[in-house]
Amino acid sequence: MLNKIEHLGIAIKNLETSDHLFAKLIGTEPYKQESVEREGVKTSFFMVGDSKIELLEATNEESPIAKFIEKKGEGIHHIAFAVDDIFAEITRLKAEGFVFISEVPKDGADNKLVVFLHPKSTNGVLVELCQEKL
Repeated sequence: MLNKIEHLGIAIKNLETSDHLFAKLIGTEPYKQESVEREGVKTSFFMVGDSKIELLEATNEESPIAKFIEKKGEGIHHIAFAVDDIFAEITRLKAEGFVFISEVPKDGADNKLVVFLHPKSTNGVLVELCQEKL
């Protein structure tokens, strides 16, 4: 089962500028910044209650974030749900007819295993499942 909204991912052009903006908005500084080289992205995380905001800046033109911003502009990129067993959720959701971008979880930011559902099967919303790495 999906436990909670773990975070909202927001595609942004400039991490430094957006960190400043969201720090003013939320009233606190980001608790973590991290690069995910394989995805060509730098991230910054803010806590908001029990959930998080993840800011995503592309580090190269081939990054999925760069392509998203080019096509749609800055804004909400994905919604991530926390799960206890990512493999069980992949099996469950496949049986329900959902389509995955990849069915193999990979290392993501913030010490998570992640997998994404294709937006065509989720009303146009990119959905991420994430499980804390043990």
